[in-house]
Amino acid sequence: MRRKVSSRKHEATTPEGVLSRPYSPRNSSPASFIRINGKIRAREVRVIGVDGKQLGVISLNDALAQARANGVDLVEIAATATPPVCRLVDFGKFRYELAKKEKESKKHQHATIVKEIQLSPRIDPHDLGVKTDHAVNFLCEDMKVKVVLKFRGREMAHTEFGFQVITKFVADIAPYGHPDFTPKLVGRSITLMISPLPRNKRAKNPRQDETDHEASRAKTADNPKRSPSCKRNHTFLR
Repeated sequence: MRRKVSSRKHEATTPEGVLSRPYSPRNSSPASFIRINGKIRAREVRVIGVDGKQLGVISLNDALAQARANGVDLVEIAATATPPVCRLVDFGKFRYELAKKEKESKKHQHATIVKEIQLSPRIDPHDLGVKTDHAVNFLCEDMKVKVVLKFRGREMAHTEFGFQVITKFVADIAPYGHPDFTPKLVGRSITLMISPLPRNKRAKNPRQDETDHEASRAKTADNPKRSPSCKRNHTFLR
C-alpha cells in the first residue's frame, strides 16, 4: 500500500502557529506579498524600532515579543537580506504609506509616455487647430508631445514656412507645456519635444470644461424644473 504523504511536511511552525505561503491574489498590491508577524520564516531578523533606530540582529521570538510589547506588528521589509530586515510598525499604517508611494510613482511614470504630432508647412489652419487640441489633451494628462514637421520636394527651399507653423503651435500650447529645446532642422524634418507644465502652473483642460458643461446639461434634462402651478380663482356663491 502507498502511504499518503502529509502536506504539512514542508510547513514550518513557530509560537504563532503553522506558517504557510503569504497570500498573493492576482493584481494585488505590493503589501499583499509582505510577511508579517507569524508568517516571517527566518530564525533571526535585523529589527528597526518604532522610532526608526536600528535594534540589531535578534531572534524572531524576541522581535515578536517586542512587537507585542509596543502594540504594533513585525513587518518584513527586506526579505532577501541576510538576515531579513523587519520593522516594528502598525501594518495598516505601513500598507497605507506603501499604497501612497505606489500611486505617486505611477503619476511620474505618465511623464515618460510620448505622443507624436505630425505637421506640415502647408497645414490647413483648421487641421492645425485640431492637432493643437490633441496636444493640449496629451499635456493635460501629463504626457510628453513630440512634434515632427516634414518637408517634401521643393518645400525644402522655404523652410521658414515650417518654422512659422512650429512657432504658432508652441505659442498655442504655451499655457499647458514648454519646449525642451529649440526647434531644429534635422534632415528634411523639424523636430521638437514638449513637456507638460506642473499642474499648479498649467491651465485647465478645455475638454474638461466641455465635459462638465455636458454633464450639467444632462443633469438638468433629467431633472427639469417644474413650473409653478397656476392659482385658480374660486368664486363662492352665497
